[in-house]
Amino acid sequence: MRSTASYIRVIVFLLITYLLIEVTVESGEQSAFITQPLTWLVLGMVVLFSIAIEISLEALRSILFRSLKPDAQERYLLAEKTKKEKQFRKIKNVYLKLLDSKPVEKEEEIILDHDYDGIKELDNNLPPWWVYSFYATIIFGVIYLVRFHVLNEYTQNEEYETEVAEAKIAIEEYKKTAKDLVDINTVTLLTDAADINAGKAVFTTNCVACHKADGGGGIGPNLTDKYWILGGGIKNVFKTISEGGRDGKGMVAWKQTLKPAEIAQVSSYVITLGGTNPTEAKEAQGEIWIDPDAPETEVPKEEAPESISDSTSVVVNQ
Repeated sequence: MRSTASYIRVIVFLLITYLLIEVTVESGEQSAFITQPLTWLVLGMVVLFSIAIEISLEALRSILFRSLKPDAQERYLLAEKTKKEKQFRKIKNVYLKLLDSKPVEKEEEIILDHDYDGIKELDNNLPPWWVYSFYATIIFGVIYLVRFHVLNEYTQNEEYETEVAEAKIAIEEYKKTAKDLVDINTVTLLTDAADINAGKAVFTTNCVACHKADGGGGIGPNLTDKYWILGGGIKNVFKTISEGGRDGKGMVAWKQTLKPAEIAQVSSYVITLGGTNPTEAKEAQGEIWIDPDAPETEVPKEEAPESISDSTSVVVNQ
């Protein structure tokens, strides 16, 4: 590969292969070269094949050249030389115009009278590309001044504060739909049938050993009555499942096993068990839970008999 055209063809072919891989290989939001390491192997093989093709073509041209007669070879070499000279002539002309510099043989025309120990100074013009760039910055500065300081009714600080407020609102909206970002502070009671069924599946897999399938309680407490050891309501239940129960007496912290969305689903399912009538329900433990956000209602005396209160205090003291 001696010609510039060969290098250009290899690079173009490489870029086309790269784009085809990115378009055809499913990789989500990430690049295919990150999610699918085999794509690097494909790209490497393409590079090797393209280089091999260019070398083969160059060898073929060399063989054809050697098969020519001497006078034909001279004409071919002369044509190639002329082609190379014309190949970048336009680019060189544009480059020289952007520099606007005098050739070495014409420097005598711009020599100044200054002489410093034999060092002479040339009166070269500023390069046009520099001058035009300077003019462009002036035009940009004027447009920016008018746009943001004359016509704009808001200051930059006000725009910044507005965008920050909009971003915070967008984040809160995103958190509502991103279930796995839920925590003790943002969890809410789920009522959708799909969430409840998913919570029931999690409960059946992980919780029935201690609380029974109907929530009546076994090793763990009864989940169907109004009594709660660590507090009722979706936030307390979510915290209990996520962080675990009391040291040495409660269940493990399920946050190591379940996703936040799954904990929210199973917590909501546990809430739905309240008021059901399981068979062989375990005796009440803890205290009656009254939702602080619910309207105040008087608890009937028969729901909290003195004997239950006494047993509750014993359990709590344990």
